[in-house]
Amino acid sequence: MANEEQQKAEEQQPEMKTSPIDWKGRVENKYLELKEHAETYPYVWASYIVVYGGVALWTGYRWRKLRKTETRVRGLQERLRKLVEAEEAVASSSSTAQIEKSATNKSQ
Repeated sequence: MANEEQQKAEEQQPEMKTSPIDWKGRVENKYLELKEHAETYPYVWASYIVVYGGVALWTGYRWRKLRKTETRVRGLQERLRKLVEAEEAVASSSSTAQIEKSATNKSQ
């Protein structure tokens, strides 16, 4: 009884394997449906183009602005790092000079 029900269920399920020819036919069919819809409702497709095109332009603008900002910040960080290194070098050399002066003053 259980085997018969299982066989019936298997027969009712459509096969999931599709051949490349069938896949190509489905893609062509979907293309034709979309083409017909675009010709029937051009204002809908025009609004899609305007909205999604605007979003794409805005995203590109913001992406480019972000990249420019990152480049500017990296340049400023590099300048700051060089200034700090120069100040540390001057501070260490002046502290070394002060230590030498104090050592010579004590020995005299």
